[in-house]
Amino acid sequence: MNKKKEVKVKVGLSGPPPMKSGFQYVNPGQEDQMEISGYRPSLIRKVIVWFFIIITAGLLRLFFYWLPHLFIKFTHTECSLSEAKVVILKDQYKQWFVSKVKVHSKNGQPAAGVKKDEVMGIAFSKNPYDSNTPLKMGDTKSEERGVIKVIQGRVMYVNQVFEKVFNSMVSREDSTDDHVSSGLVSEVDRILELNRKFVRYFITKKIKYIWSNESQTFKKLEGLDKNTKCSYFHACKGLTYPQQQERVAMFGSNSIQIHVTPIIRILFKEVLSPFYIFQMFSCGIWFADEYYYYASCIVVISVVSISATIYQTRKMQRALRNTIESSTIVSRLHGEDFVDVCSDDLVPGDIISIPRNGCVMQCDAVLLTGNCIVNESMLTGESVPVTKTPLPNPKISKSRGEDILFNLKEHSKHVLFCGTHILQTRFYGSQQVKAVVLRTGFSTAKGELVRSIMHPKPVDFKFNRDTYIFVAILAAIAGVGFIYTVVIMVEEHEAFVDIFLRSMDLITIAVPPALPAALTIGIVFAQRRLKRGQIYCISPRSINVSGTINAVCFDKTGTLTEDGLDMQSVVPVQDGRFAEEVQDIKQLSSDQRLLLNAMTTCHSLTIINGVLSGDPLDLIMFNATEWELEEPGEEEASRYDMIVPTIVRPQGARNGKGTFDQQFVPITEEIAIMRQFTFASSLQRMSVITRKLGAPNFELFSKGAPEMIASLSKPETLPSNFHENPKRASGEEPYLLGFLVLENRLKPETTPIIHQLLEANIRTIMVTGDNMLTALSVARECGMVGENQKIILVQAFPGTTGKNDPWLEYMYTEDPQDHHQKSTKETKIAMPDSTDSNYHFALDGRSWAIIRKHFPLTLQKICVRGTVFARMSPDQKSQLIEVLQELGYFVGMCGDGANDCGALKAAHAGISLSEAEASVASPFTSKQPNIECVPTLIRQGRAALVTSFGIFKYMACYSLTQFVSVLILYWIFANLTDFEFLYIDLFLLTSLSVTFGYTNAYDKLSKDPPLVSLFSVAPVLSILLHMLIQTAAQVFCYFNVQDQPWFVPYEVNEDDDYTSYENMAVFVISMYQYVTLAIIFSKGRPYRKTIFTNYLFIANLVVCIGMNLWLNIYPIEDVATFFELKVPPSIPYRLIYLGIAAINFFVDYLIETFIIDSYFVKERLQCWIEDIFSNSKYQYEIVEEEIVRDSSWPNISSAESLAQAFERLDSQQARDFDQSSLLSSLLDSASETQSIRSLRSVEMETSHRDFNGEPALNTGASNTSNNFYGEIDDESQLITDDLDKGVDNLAMDLDEQGPDVNSQKL
Repeated sequence: MNKKKEVKVKVGLSGPPPMKSGFQYVNPGQEDQMEISGYRPSLIRKVIVWFFIIITAGLLRLFFYWLPHLFIKFTHTECSLSEAKVVILKDQYKQWFVSKVKVHSKNGQPAAGVKKDEVMGIAFSKNPYDSNTPLKMGDTKSEERGVIKVIQGRVMYVNQVFEKVFNSMVSREDSTDDHVSSGLVSEVDRILELNRKFVRYFITKKIKYIWSNESQTFKKLEGLDKNTKCSYFHACKGLTYPQQQERVAMFGSNSIQIHVTPIIRILFKEVLSPFYIFQMFSCGIWFADEYYYYASCIVVISVVSISATIYQTRKMQRALRNTIESSTIVSRLHGEDFVDVCSDDLVPGDIISIPRNGCVMQCDAVLLTGNCIVNESMLTGESVPVTKTPLPNPKISKSRGEDILFNLKEHSKHVLFCGTHILQTRFYGSQQVKAVVLRTGFSTAKGELVRSIMHPKPVDFKFNRDTYIFVAILAAIAGVGFIYTVVIMVEEHEAFVDIFLRSMDLITIAVPPALPAALTIGIVFAQRRLKRGQIYCISPRSINVSGTINAVCFDKTGTLTEDGLDMQSVVPVQDGRFAEEVQDIKQLSSDQRLLLNAMTTCHSLTIINGVLSGDPLDLIMFNATEWELEEPGEEEASRYDMIVPTIVRPQGARNGKGTFDQQFVPITEEIAIMRQFTFASSLQRMSVITRKLGAPNFELFSKGAPEMIASLSKPETLPSNFHENPKRASGEEPYLLGFLVLENRLKPETTPIIHQLLEANIRTIMVTGDNMLTALSVARECGMVGENQKIILVQAFPGTTGKNDPWLEYMYTEDPQDHHQKSTKETKIAMPDSTDSNYHFALDGRSWAIIRKHFPLTLQKICVRGTVFARMSPDQKSQLIEVLQELGYFVGMCGDGANDCGALKAAHAGISLSEAEASVASPFTSKQPNIECVPTLIRQGRAALVTSFGIFKYMACYSLTQFVSVLILYWIFANLTDFEFLYIDLFLLTSLSVTFGYTNAYDKLSKDPPLVSLFSVAPVLSILLHMLIQTAAQVFCYFNVQDQPWFVPYEVNEDDDYTSYENMAVFVISMYQYVTLAIIFSKGRPYRKTIFTNYLFIANLVVCIGMNLWLNIYPIEDVATFFELKVPPSIPYRLIYLGIAAINFFVDYLIETFIIDSYFVKERLQCWIEDIFSNSKYQYEIVEEEIVRDSSWPNISSAESLAQAFERLDSQQARDFDQSSLLSSLLDSASETQSIRSLRSVEMETSHRDFNGEPALNTGASNTSNNFYGEIDDESQLITDDLDKGVDNLAMDLDEQGPDVNSQKL
């Protein structure tokens, strides 16, 4: 057996790296995991370091300024974190951070003379505060000394006062509801108690970390969102003034402060950067060497550049500050009354009142009472109103559920997030809408977004890393020249000053100071071209990275398809089969009236400022019915305890008439929406309880995900081809009503762009929250999956506890558009031939979660071949991006901003099609609402990357060419003259390098991506061969001129007059070489247009070549004197240089075109070199080889049809239904109303009529208002006297009836 060759794998960085033993971490296992080590000052080390700083004239201190963590390591001694005065942190991107450890008293003032025990949280205050929170501290004089106790299985630092209060709470709770009393003690209370006197902390990346004596490490300061029971919030009564002050000292001001850096600080930061330090060093050498003109030009350019940087930096900081910073007046509970305070003074635990007319939230808060209609576009990018409901109180719920911990993700529908806009509130009578502050400042949702902008993920790009290595190589070459210069000048007994200036000047020649500025030219021009294409970039460094993209993920709705839907038809279900499509809703028969009723009521629309608002899909469905919605008046809309429902009726049904005739018989068709259960993604459905005017019973309609509704409907009401119908449907409580067919068209630009990307060998991947069948249909239609390509559906089953392990199944799918032509019988699917590997994987979010947890190796294979990812949550979209990056892909993400923010930030190049605030986290934003921006960005990115490669090679060859010229002339102790240097550096180099990057991107994407490494065979070989030619030409001219009969050797003189024939020979041939190199490296196809389209560059070349010809062939005497140029007396000899330059050009052109760009060098030789030296391959290449090699994988299921597979998956999903999510949903309902009678009671007292359910739109979008209101007039007849006898809490009785009471979306 042949031993498999070990392969070095190239992968991308994503997620926290594994923790190493022997190291300490903050935020272990989280995305912001960082290594931490503690240090304390060392006097001896400081003295030694400052001694070397002095003898190096401050250069060592400058080095430490660039690397401050090394300064700490050299001047401090490493110690335990408990003794540390300074901490050093390193994140997963190898970035270092230094933070001072501070000790403050409880009032926020710096503490002096703190004892060790006090700092570590053992000593407590003698005057505990009087609290109105559930944790009440008594007054004591002697019981302040803390001890370690084990309470309810938890090790806690407590004093006797704390213990007494805790025990009293335990006994009080045990005597009532048997709840764990620790549920009434939040983590914030505990932290404050452990830091009663002093708090030890440090701040990094705007986050505060406090010392934990229990874990002997620093922990992130959390708000009430962690380790707090839900019942705690309902027991809160507000904070006293001393407690608020103490929490302000702990948590800081509730403001997201963006500081505008002072000009002087930005100036010093720029001037002390390595680039400008080297420029200052170079200019100093040039001034000392009397090279005034070029040095002065560099100084002027640097001043302009620094000024522009300062202006742009402050402008961006001011813009960010004006966008982000805000404060307002809020009502905070103090004692029994609400008082107006500044929002900056809020702290976790404060109870605030939300104004009726709305506001912009200044903190994260959990809603206690009332409902709020919120615009969360700042977080989601989608301006659809969302209803926030009160947090359920487990202590008063009829189900007596366990008091669970508050979870920000699971309870997000009860949380008002910072930065979101409250549109309306509704509350009980005269009561106020109250909320408890969870998090403040940079810990809020908005604060996290701002921190991601201020501390972005670094662009770790190989080209950038290689430039530093290449500069180091140039510096090493300069070092060789330095030694050469010193040796030959020492032998001639030159003065020390001359030796120093000549050798230092050589370093400034070999390492060009203008290199960093030149490398940005291509990016600057690309950014301008993107702006003209309505693509705006806030991270210019990402432009080069976008040129390497080889995989693009697309959101579906609003990105590949149109934003809105068009109402096409409804498909009623009658007698267990589909009826004919009905395109005009008014044509529904009387037998199909329930379907119409469901369409008019099963939604969460509301009227905001006189405009019907809500989910766009709900609006389309409701408007198609031509009915109207009526809500209570403005005064009544602010409360929902009057049992006044929302009314829907046909438009113009009243026409000024009453509701009932004289016999009290309804004369208009009106339906009251009695109760709304808003859409929950965990339940995949929403429901409403309605009552028709004059009807003796209630009706329940439900809509949601097709697969969920199918699992909840009576099997006999499902059509036999339900899972094969392309127009997915909705269902009903006991039986299915029908489908609502909404057409979501592909954008006209989608299909051509997808084909264009595929032709360029760029992977296209769909990642959507929509259902699988819709995603499969769109993938086929837009061309992501070819007509002859197969799709394998991957289904993951979690197994059962203690019985079956999780398992995977694979089966072929067919185009959903063809399903109606197929038989519903079982179909035998043949296994593919061993050579047939042309297939794509598709899976949904539920299977993704299982595979990611239990089958990580299989996940890699699926991601390499995966094309369709449906029902993916926002977190799962980000996870997919990260897995693709780990496999070595350069990933782009294009989304409309709705739920795509995380993925847009995680991708190498995120493109947002939304102008919402959330898109500020995306490097690119397109004003064109289609995916045409994707190939445009990739083309411009490739052009910018190739331009950067070309300019780098040009600058490197320019430096080495001038380096060779100077070395040759140093041999005779001559040099180029000042104006010769000026002509080369300023006129030739600067002008050519600027216009070099003005060439536009090529119109078509090439199949072959550009190189990303400067140390690939092609660029290295190119520089070596070209420099060999340049050196040979200069050496030939140097010796050839000496053979001429009129030649006069150069003589060293004290005036440093370098006028000589040797100088002329080297200078004249070199000035042609700079132009030649600019032409050779300014390549066109396949990434840039030809240079003939770059009119500025062509004009520049004409001027430069003309000047070269003039100086070479016939310069006037004044010009020759100005340049200190000794012109040969023979004009034919002057023309020889023109011929040499032409030969030089053609040889360089042949080398670059037929050797460097050949298939042999770029492919064969590159692969051979990699196999010898690095054995490197990207992980996705290795996985792809394994897939092709293993023809037996995946094992395709051959005994089941697609319809049967979906049906079995639905049934499995129903069995595995998340009961905790169901309980949470029902508790939500319980907290909203307690005045409606039991559904079961109504069913017993009224005619036994079945509940009716209804279809609706696709996927789940959380919408607005879900409360209970109406007018006290004729509509009051809709609510019978039975309601007054009602049993508390309808939702609990719905729970007793099980999941069969819910229906589904279309």
